Amino acid sequence: MSALQAALDEYLDIRRTLGFKLLDEGTVLPKFLLFLEKENAPFITTALAVQWATLPENVLPVHWTRRLAMVRAFARFLCSLDPRTEIPPQGLLPHRYHRKAPYIYDDGEIARLQASSHLQSNTGLRAATYSTLFGLLAVTGMRISEPIALDRCDVDLVQGILTVRQTKFGKSRLIPVHSSTVDKLKEYSQLRDSLFSRQKCPSFFLSERGARLTQCVVRWTFVKLSREIGLRAPSDKHGPRMHDLRHNAEFRIMPS
Repeated sequence: MSALQAALDEYLDIRRTLGFKLLDEGTVLPKFLLFLEKENAPFITTALAVQWATLPENVLPVHWTRRLAMVRAFARFLCSLDPRTEIPPQGLLPHRYHRKAPYIYDDGEIARLQASSHLQSNTGLRAATYSTLFGLLAVTGMRISEPIALDRCDVDLVQGILTVRQTKFGKSRLIPVHSSTVDKLKEYSQLRDSLFSRQKCPSFFLSERGARLTQCVVRWTFVKLSREIGLRAPSDKHGPRMHDLRHNAEFRIMPS
């Protein structure tokens, strides 16, 4: 193991111990070390950091800024171990993310997102899974990572309470849901259990194969469905987002 890799492992371990998840850093920074290795660079320099940060083409400039910021934070840690380390100064690649205005879905659009006819499968579970999942997002304001992380023990269908664990900032919370939402969750759980009566996966929402859903697959399905129902044009990569369903949430009846 190289000295840089050992330092990166220590950096990630320390920050994760402090409560930072560092999901992006854990994937991106090892790629930066591979770049340094190809350049035969034993330490970080500002020039190499900027060169690597701006490698991706056809991306928004803010993506370069984010990559450089991850290197900068690591370099600050590394300079105490290797004084040759250069910390890229602030002001390089000064692009900022401009938050997109939220899209407010109307009830008809949410109903079309939940339409099962667009998500056929051999068992029928796929349609039920996404219909229930998108409806839950619309009425609770949950982030997509939260409902797919729910286990069956986190969904109290008697009291109508969802327990969301280890959310943003490492906290947990309880979400009360309307009786109409409880009815939909019961309906889904009955179908799920009839198809996977011996399923070992504890997840409340299951894929067609009986596994926990992933964010990547859910987002891909949302985009595909959005195009099929006319929310996005076939080539539109920046139409209404799944995240925008959070802005529709209130203590309301779950769309049917």
